[in-house]
Amino acid sequence: MSKVKIGCFEDFEKLVGNEIGVSGDHKITQEQINRFAKATIDHQWIHTDPERAAVESPFKNTIAHGYLTLSLLPYLWDQIIEVNNLKLMVNYGIEKMKFNQPVLVDSIVRLRASVVSVANLRGTIKAQIHVALEIEGSKKSAYDADVIFLYHFNS
Repeated sequence: MSKVKIGCFEDFEKLVGNEIGVSGDHKITQEQINRFAKATIDHQWIHTDPERAAVESPFKNTIAHGYLTLSLLPYLWDQIIEVNNLKLMVNYGIEKMKFNQPVLVDSIVRLRASVVSVANLRGTIKAQIHVALEIEGSKKSAYDADVIFLYHFNS
């Protein structure tokens, strides 16, 4: 898979209104879910207790934390885009965030991204990117959101 290469504002500007790519596949494992639960102190049984989930959950399996799936965004985004001549990148915000459906353990997910808008703020590039976390075999995405990154390029 080849990444979209960005080196300046004009490179971003050419992509507005276009899908720019899809990440590689990532499998959500129970080990990953358990590590996220430990890191966030969120041990809700629907995430961490496969035996109970098999009996009591409407999904008959454990599910990933919604915020775990969201936390994969930088990893998956990095598979889509290569930003060169970069001094610094800052996560600025998330708009229109909606969790559409849970991600069951052992699901395969991938990120699909489109550039919504870019603005040059006195040398800092504000990029609004629409992202959808797709679940293999599902018509509905796990989530949709518009994420905003600030890119500070070297002169």
